[in-house]
Amino acid sequence: MEVTHNVIGWVEVPVENMERAQKFYETVFGFELSRHQLGPLGMAWFPWVDNSIGSGASLVYHKDFYKPSADGVIIYFTAFSGDLSNELSRVEAAGGKVVVEKKQISPEHGYMGVFIDTEGNRIALHSRQ
Repeated sequence: MEVTHNVIGWVEVPVENMERAQKFYETVFGFELSRHQLGPLGMAWFPWVDNSIGSGASLVYHKDFYKPSADGVIIYFTAFSGDLSNELSRVEAAGGKVVVEKKQISPEHGYMGVFIDTEGNRIALHSRQ
């Protein structure tokens, strides 16, 4: 089968405290998330652009279904500043912890860094610079 688009369609980041998590991500990334309540599911959607590359994402809270974790799958967010050092520099002041400082993946693939958010999730950042 020929792959004609990116394979990730949506990402959900589990949270235990939506207000705390939303404030953390808005502080680190510098943009607002939009809150939505879908029955027992609380969500804060990251901004997205229709018909663009990449995937949409949301913080998500459900008392019985989602549990934050620093183990398992790791999500890489694009550093929209162009240099992930900018976003990474705001992590600790926002209540998170940087666990991998900015480092080069390769000249072709750019840079990465990793942090633990206020909910205990391990999250990565990526930039070309």
